[in-house]
Amino acid sequence: MKENLKETTGFIREQPMERINKVICRDCIEAMKSMPENFMHLIITSPPYNVGKPYKNHNDSMPYKEYLNWLENVWKECYRVLVIGGRICINVPSVTADGEYQPLFVDVVNQMRKIGYIMRGDILWYKQTISKRTAWGSWKSPSNPYVVQPYEFVLVFSKEQRKLEGDPKKIDITRDEFIKFSNSFWDIKPETQPKGHPAPFPEELVYQLIKFYSYVDNIVMDPFGGTGTVSVVCVKTGRKYVYIDNCKEYCEIAEKNIKNILAQSKLKLQD
Repeated sequence: MKENLKETTGFIREQPMERINKVICRDCIEAMKSMPENFMHLIITSPPYNVGKPYKNHNDSMPYKEYLNWLENVWKECYRVLVIGGRICINVPSVTADGEYQPLFVDVVNQMRKIGYIMRGDILWYKQTISKRTAWGSWKSPSNPYVVQPYEFVLVFSKEQRKLEGDPKKIDITRDEFIKFSNSFWDIKPETQPKGHPAPFPEELVYQLIKFYSYVDNIVMDPFGGTGTVSVVCVKTGRKYVYIDNCKEYCEIAEKNIKNILAQSKLKLQD
């Protein structure tokens, strides 16, 4: 299932389905550049936040402008590989960089609009983590107080048009799910057991995005695949996945997690 980082020779444009339901261990920009246009229906991802997290194969402390330039190149390739009407959901916080407050979500929105994405809205992911705060700025004083944010954004965009064409028979979201997920305040606890990665997605967040924004059998990609949460939820919900990460250790963990889910559910992936 897995492609080794050194052995990968590139995406075969004439046979794109060869990369479906595979773990691709490669730099995400390089991997996407070798993919055909209009291929993915949904992208769900959370890029490194550039706040010094201990990723295995990524510098998470880049100068902020360099970091933004890198992100923009990622979003350009995501745009190219999305189908018309395809969606991308990007989980970002507001971050502090170089000792200053940097509203990353604003900068990402500006990047996406510049590229040509249509913004669909934003989801407020309430993480319930305010109890873990350790700093207040100036305690009980107006001299220099600052607020903490127990939430992150999930920014949602689409390519060229708002509507994603699909077979009505492939819709699997329930009435109650649709009502719940269409409220942009999502109260979901973060993953408390990292399991080999410093910032894993909670499955419930991915589940809600997949059910709300895609049809059964759609292709869903995470270019920063980590330990494979997006791919695992794809298997559970009958979607096809494309996993990309440049870290061999994360790729191996993801492959193991996917195989475990397949064994538990006795599902067979369809190429």
